[in-house]
Order: sequence, then structure tokens, then C-alpha cells
Amino acid sequence: MINEDYKAMLGGKSVIRELSEYATSRGAEIGYENVFDYSLGNPSVPAPKSFTNAMVDLYEHGDPVAIHGYSPSLGIPSVKDAIADSLNRRFGMNYTGNHIFPTTGAAGALAHAMRAVTKPGDEIITFAPYFPEYQPYVKGTGAKLTIVPADTENFQINFEAFEAALNPNVQAVLINTPNNPSGAVYSAETLQKLATILTAKQTEYGHDIFLISDEPYREIVFDGGTQPYPAKFYANTLTCYSWSKSLSLPGERIGYVAVNPAATDADLLVPMMGQISRGTGHNCPPSSIQLGVAKVLDETSDLGVYETNMNLLYDALTGIGFDVVRPGGTFYIFPKALEDDATAFCLKAKEYDLILVPSESFGVPGYFRMAYCIDTEKVKRSIPVLEKFAHEVYGL
Repeated sequence: MINEDYKAMLGGKSVIRELSEYATSRGAEIGYENVFDYSLGNPSVPAPKSFTNAMVDLYEHGDPVAIHGYSPSLGIPSVKDAIADSLNRRFGMNYTGNHIFPTTGAAGALAHAMRAVTKPGDEIITFAPYFPEYQPYVKGTGAKLTIVPADTENFQINFEAFEAALNPNVQAVLINTPNNPSGAVYSAETLQKLATILTAKQTEYGHDIFLISDEPYREIVFDGGTQPYPAKFYANTLTCYSWSKSLSLPGERIGYVAVNPAATDADLLVPMMGQISRGTGHNCPPSSIQLGVAKVLDETSDLGVYETNMNLLYDALTGIGFDVVRPGGTFYIFPKALEDDATAFCLKAKEYDLILVPSESFGVPGYFRMAYCIDTEKVKRSIPVLEKFAHEVYGL
């Protein structure tokens, strides 16, 4: 007999994926250059040449057995050491390689982090707007995901609602900064307040509460800013990262969990994640990709195009009359829809070949997401279409 839970999930496909598939099929009809597809967060800039060169050098001159053999279950030691050194230089931490667990992307990192600090029946809190895949990620662990309503003024944390949601069953809090879908960058003030609350609640409840920090957009921050490093603020932090966005490597599926050395049982958590891999089959990320990224840890793709695209869209949307919180990073913008029903709004936009993602799946009604990781030329061509849509349908 097949698993009924997974069978039921077939009826709840990702809205983002469905819209992306529609955009592709519509593009086959009218030319994809004429479809303004803002659905999928797929990086639009190439990986840096340095990464390609590093991979070529590995394949030409490296040991074939090491390159193509199984990675150790806890990751390649030299790679782990290099990641720890990079984090220590950049953020003033004191990781060792033993605190780093390489994974297949940030999704793999989250899968291990969640299982390491919760058991079935426990509660994980996250904050709207949030990445919709958190729902199946958490459900797969047997834990319960609680959503704190959004602070729509600036998309930081709604602390009043957060404190109301906290209870002794909460074992972990999940944050995503810079944030998908809002583009918000949690400030040092926000992170310090979060840490203060969690520290007090650990004492009150008599058990640890882990902060799981999902950071794949860490390097995409605008206006010359940086993302404050959450683990600097709170000892019990598990940092989940991937190079999918910073190096434009989503297809390589490579990331890591970094366990704050100051965390409770810090020296046990990475070995535990190795055991978690035995139960999930999510083990031994590709050896060659681990070795390749280790050579370019402090580099990124040419990410400036995302800030260019953001400014074009922010100026255009606010000029048309949309209510928009200006993103601090990522390659997403999250305007308020021109009617309360965001799905209806996005369906109307489809008639103009504008592919926008309604906000309901992100836990916030009445907004829509635009993933502007597309060619700047296409962003510019989409602006008159946005203006026409808003004028003809909504009278702006």
C-alpha cells in the first residue's frame, strides 16, 4: 500500500513551481522573452570563473579517487576547516572544522538542524512571511510549525505576537534573513532582542531553545550593508547556509550547518547529524563540489545586478502606486496587492503575461512576490506592462 501522506501532497504542489511551469509553457506559445516571469528564485548570473577554474583544475590534476569517492559522512576535513576559518575571519567566531557539517544545500542543512534539536511532537516557531517549503520540512520531522504573524510595517519580527506564541513545547525558532519573500534584512537590534527573549525563556522553561538561522541570501545585501551574523548574538544557534545564491550554484546542492561552539552540546551535534543522515539518506554530499567551493569561499558571483533590478522595480512600483517595503537584500520584492485577494490579483496579472506569486503561501494575505533574478533588460520591458495592468484593471 502506498503512503497516503505523500499521495495527499500531490494535490498541494508548490504554487511557485506551478507558476514557473505555466510561464515555461506560455513561453513556448509566444516566446519566453515575452513572458515576464517573476516566479522562481533561480539565480540569473553565472558562477564566478574562479569556481569553474577550480573545478577544472581538480578534474585535471586532482586525485580521481578523492574527487569521485564518497565523502566522509561528516564531510571532508580540509573543507570543514576551510569553512570554519572563513566564518571566523568574517564574523569573529571561533569555529573549528568539527563544528561544520556539509550538506546537500540549505534544505539539507535545515533537515539535519531541525532533527538534531527536536523530536516528534515538539514545536518550531517561524515568522511570516516565510518560505513555504518550511511546512513540509518541519512536517517531515514530526514536529509542529507555528507561524508568528508578520510585522508588515518593515518585515522585521512581530515581537508581541512572538512572545504570545512562546510556550514550553517550543524547542527551536527558525529565522530566514535576508528573507524570502520580503527581502528584509534582520537588523542587529532585531537579532539582539530575539536573543534576549530566547535566553530568558530558556531559563523560564528549564531547557534549551535553539535558533536555526537559514541564511542562503547572506551575501546579497544592498546599499553597501551587511547581514549581522545571528550566531554572534545567541549561543544556541545552528547556521544553515548554501552556495546556491552567493556562487550561483543551485544545481550543485552544496551547503552546511555551522554549530555555534558556545551552544549546548556543541561537540555532539555534528556527529549526531551524521547519524541523522543514516535515517534520511541525505548523506555524503558530492566530494568534488565540497573541494571546489573550499577554494573560493570568500568569493561571490557578480551579484550587483540584483540591486540594479531591485531599484528599477521599487521605483516603478512605488511610482505606479503600490505599497512596498524596500528590500534590504535577496532578489525578491514583496509589494501589497491592489486588492485583498492576492490570488485573484495574480490571476489578473497573468492575462498580461506577468507571472507573480500570491502571498498566501508565504503566510501573509494580500501581497505578492516578484523574484527579480532575471535579465535587467527584461525588468525594464516589464515596467510598461505593469503600468498598463495597474491602469486598465485598477485605474491607477
